[in-house]
Amino acid sequence: MASADRDLPTAVAAAVRESVAAVGVRRTTLTDVARLAGVSRMTLYRMVPDVETLLLTVLTHDFEALLADIESATSRRRTARARLVAVAVETARRLPREPLFARILDVDPELLLPYLTSRLGSTQRLALERIELAVEAGQADRSIRRGDPTLIAIGVLTTVVPWVVSARVIDRLGRDDALDELARGLDGWLRP
Repeated sequence: MASADRDLPTAVAAAVRESVAAVGVRRTTLTDVARLAGVSRMTLYRMVPDVETLLLTVLTHDFEALLADIESATSRRRTARARLVAVAVETARRLPREPLFARILDVDPELLLPYLTSRLGSTQRLALERIELAVEAGQADRSIRRGDPTLIAIGVLTTVVPWVVSARVIDRLGRDDALDELARGLDGWLRP
């Protein structure tokens, strides 16, 4: 499993994105990534044991950057509940359009299945930590109902994930209106 704090050179992360865009996840190799990044295979093998770990590390890094951008853009909302709902909805709007994630959805969606059915990945753990902090802040400012912050965070995460992985279906049905419904649902559920 990828480590959220694993440091990868920018050239390696860019090479992963380029290779996945060109040939998909299943056909991307560490040799291809090393060549594109201008590093030796052995250097790359010292960083990560396999392509899946490398890919998940880059995905987590990209997700963390996206989340930081969204949190910054929504930071002026009056309550922690309003900020959490805005972050959740913007994540559901923007994550499916992130190039690496979109490419996985296009050509190798089955790679996501274990993270939807049987285990939490580093990206999900990162999201849960951030959601739990937001829930605690909302409970402190009394904009979010009482309850176990971890369980509420799990509820938020498992509510938003289908909106991310089903983005193409939702797009055909009217994404903005659908995301308004997500916002109303989360806001009502979190409200004290």
